[in-house]
Amino acid sequence: MVDYRKYIQREPDAVKQKKLTCVAWVLSVLIFLLVAMMGRYKIDVGLDLSFLPPVHAMLNSLVTICLLVAFLSIKNKNVTLHKRAIGGAVVFSVLFLLCYVAYHGTQQEVKFGDVDGNGIVDEFELAKAGVARTVYLLVLASHILLAAISLPFILITLSLGYTNHFARHKKMARWVFPIWLYVAATGPVCYWLLRPYY
Repeated sequence: MVDYRKYIQREPDAVKQKKLTCVAWVLSVLIFLLVAMMGRYKIDVGLDLSFLPPVHAMLNSLVTICLLVAFLSIKNKNVTLHKRAIGGAVVFSVLFLLCYVAYHGTQQEVKFGDVDGNGIVDEFELAKAGVARTVYLLVLASHILLAAISLPFILITLSLGYTNHFARHKKMARWVFPIWLYVAATGPVCYWLLRPYY
């Protein structure tokens, strides 16, 4: 077990923290703009990337596992394992984002209830989907909204830990962590609900 005290006694780096906070906001805005543009524009790369949605679900599942390991390890004051698990969550999140952009920037949107795959959910399909469509849309909306809102705060929380601002890191992580966990865990749920229509 790592000595917890050796970490919490490190000096905070205020200059580095200020720079990383700026980077977090700029990166978040750029990612938000990129994702917003993917809804309007599709790029033909000459590749069929329709295999990626289950990869998205797998990567989000791995993020969820890493976050749970990170939570349990910090509760046991195992800072080294906590940092490794958070590092894993970040790596899997970045891989997810790259796959997500590749897929949604090149493929047409799959709609819940669109049985014939024509991109339109007609009245018959809507009636057949029933309440399951409403459940899916609620889960998806909360997943997307919380992902967009939480991104800069996830990055800032990470940077607070990295720059030894442990009290602020802990305070922020108390509300950022459950949101990140919810976003990661609902990603596979959205995939499994939409899976019959791929």
